[in-house]
Amino acid sequence: MIHFDNVSKRYPGGHTGLSNVSLRIEAEEMVFLTGHSGAGKSTLLKLIGLLERPSTGQLHVNDRNLSRLRNRQIPYHRRDVGMIFQDHRLLHDRTVFDNVALPLVVAGIGHKEIGRRVRAALDKVGLLHKERSAPITLSGGEQQRVGIARAVVSKPPLVLADEPTGNLDPALSQEIMELFKQFNQVGVTLLIASHDIDLLSRMHKRILTLSKGQLVDDIKPEPADGGE
Repeated sequence: MIHFDNVSKRYPGGHTGLSNVSLRIEAEEMVFLTGHSGAGKSTLLKLIGLLERPSTGQLHVNDRNLSRLRNRQIPYHRRDVGMIFQDHRLLHDRTVFDNVALPLVVAGIGHKEIGRRVRAALDKVGLLHKERSAPITLSGGEQQRVGIARAVVSKPPLVLADEPTGNLDPALSQEIMELFKQFNQVGVTLLIASHDIDLLSRMHKRILTLSKGQLVDDIKPEPADGGE
């Protein structure tokens, strides 16, 4: 699903976002990415979503070599990758329904199918009753759920989330993580960046740790104990 082979990202001015990172994430895994601010978490996610390109190394996602992908192929790659951001990035001049529908409109999906998919996605995140609301009238947790619905409405095989619970209280953070677990249980691969170590430890999933652009730890969950 995702394969980094000695990938580095250097920015103009000499700043290194990632340095010689090698890792593999299999299809249907749910993996967390952690590290201090500036460790390279967002850079790694941006490379997978092709918001940035690697400076060196090879990066394969969904059997595509992103290091060789041409610019005109980028939109097709992004259709297979749902992205969730800490700041939601909702369009406040459009309704909740229209925000969630946006990826489908861009992809040229028919009006009737858009309605069906958007309402299914909103129902999944518990916001079907808010479809005609303006995003600004929603709470922070509700806005994050709209962002999640938008990321999954096109049924991508891979979802990336950059600090999706960073602005939420512990109870809401746990609810969002439970939503992610539900998506993972139906076969979606998830890579979630978070600095909330306590929350991640309760999820019992693989945790990748970055420091100064380098992968310094890869902790896999211990097998669950036998029946009680």
